[in-house]
Amino acid sequence: MFAEVTDAALDEQAYNTRLKAKATNAGAIVTFTGLVRDYNNEGGIDGISLEHYPGMTEAAMMKLLEQAKMQFDLRSAGIVHRYGFVGNHEPIVWVGCAASHRKAAFEAAEFVMDMLKKSVPLWKKEHQDGDATWVAAKASDEEAAMKWLNQK
Repeated sequence: MFAEVTDAALDEQAYNTRLKAKATNAGAIVTFTGLVRDYNNEGGIDGISLEHYPGMTEAAMMKLLEQAKMQFDLRSAGIVHRYGFVGNHEPIVWVGCAASHRKAAFEAAEFVMDMLKKSVPLWKKEHQDGDATWVAAKASDEEAAMKWLNQK
């Protein structure tokens, strides 16, 4: 398993290769790549900036992957998240989950993405017309995480 925070462009193929190499006895690999949208509720934006707490962010991501591994019997998993300025339509997050069966791999990837915003210290600003505004947590993100937490 691997978790990284980087200010470099995401290399999805390299992460796929790395995940597959560690996915002994996997029957399915599911990956997700999140992109920066070019809009918010007020209209168009010019990109986003992310800040993180070095060391703590990676540790929280690894803890999340360990939870997913236990809950979905994963063979391997990875998260790579950008920080710094990320332009519109650029990849911002990559998640990969390898499991014996496709259902577990799909559910694990969804779990990781839903829990990422709740359990990993990353802070986002949206850039719009020369200003940058911190983005508050969304109720929909909380609801997505609670869906998983209520299943236990």
